[in-house]
Amino acid sequence: MLSSLPTTLLSTIPQSAPKSRKASLWTRALALSLLAGTAYGKALEKRDIAIEKGADGTQFIWTIQDTYAGQNFFDGFQFFTGPDPTHGTVNYTTQDFAFSERLAYVDANDTVIMRGDNFTTLPPGVNRSSVRISSWAQYNTGLFILDLNKAPWGCGVWPAFWTLGSGQWPYQGEIDIIEGVHDNEHNQVTWHTGPNCTLTPNASFTGSLVTGGNGQPNLVCDGNIPGNAGCGVTEWSRASYGPTFDAQGGGVFAMKWDDTGIAVWSFYRAAVPNDIQIGQPSPSTWGTPVAILEPGSCDPITNFVNHSIVFDITFCGDWAGNSYATSGCPGTCPDRLMDPTNFDTAWWSINYVKVYKRQTIQAQTTSAARSELAYTWTPTILSFISALLATLLVVG
Repeated sequence: MLSSLPTTLLSTIPQSAPKSRKASLWTRALALSLLAGTAYGKALEKRDIAIEKGADGTQFIWTIQDTYAGQNFFDGFQFFTGPDPTHGTVNYTTQDFAFSERLAYVDANDTVIMRGDNFTTLPPGVNRSSVRISSWAQYNTGLFILDLNKAPWGCGVWPAFWTLGSGQWPYQGEIDIIEGVHDNEHNQVTWHTGPNCTLTPNASFTGSLVTGGNGQPNLVCDGNIPGNAGCGVTEWSRASYGPTFDAQGGGVFAMKWDDTGIAVWSFYRAAVPNDIQIGQPSPSTWGTPVAILEPGSCDPITNFVNHSIVFDITFCGDWAGNSYATSGCPGTCPDRLMDPTNFDTAWWSINYVKVYKRQTIQAQTTSAARSELAYTWTPTILSFISALLATLLVVG
């Protein structure tokens, strides 16, 4: 057992010391090591991370993979400049233009800002400038956490935070995590896929199924069906989108994508879990998600492939334009587009996006395993014991 002491400790005990003195020092060192190990074990227990389980029972924890934040935020994204696939009356700008016109920037507090143009008066029929970015990195499963102070809203405004597969749409999937139009107060989570994906209506989630034109819940996610807007769930909370979300300081959205399905949670600012705040997310402790796509009715691995993270702000288009007449907003969407002051609330204020990956651990990592880990020799413990041994050598 004594031979298990680190060499840094062994080296502090003079080999020429009398045997009786050496034995006494060994005894004291061992007692100190056990005391220090016990103290370290208690420290470990205080910061235990909840163990998560996969569909096959595999145990794992979520560990950080990528962080998008601060002055380097935009290094991880490319600017999309093509025509809007949702037919919005928008001009997605280049990175250089967005930076020069302050449509995209990072402020002195390291907060990421992206906005639609709210300073240019437009003639009829001209598109308004805005920003759409997508991550260079692509993901196949993960835990995606967005902390933001504000999301865009306003009449004619249609923002989204989502992930998108790299292949032909919709066969590699789309996951809309934050999406809404006009002055809506409830976020909508939506999935778009190829064939063979449906929502499970009796799954455990807190939101409400989005209904189709026939007034029935739209459970089919297949984007190939004409007029199908995907399978979606509307959040129950008024603090999940729009002016109320902004007024209470924003919050956190989390999307978990693994072999157990694709689930989304949202937390207003005062309710953000501590495990998210300290960077040790444990979704199993967050309660029922607001929306979930279960693996029994849609394989989350084969139907969602090579996803990039996307932010955008568009105007009018397939959703905001087609719903404008019944939204309670004044005039028409094309008329609304001309006055820049109508878009003073059309901007993102983002603290960070973090992507976590699963780190498999030994199945026997239980309290017993943690107890074994408790006696791992750390630099702090080594320094502590070495100092005490040095003292013993002087006074022994």
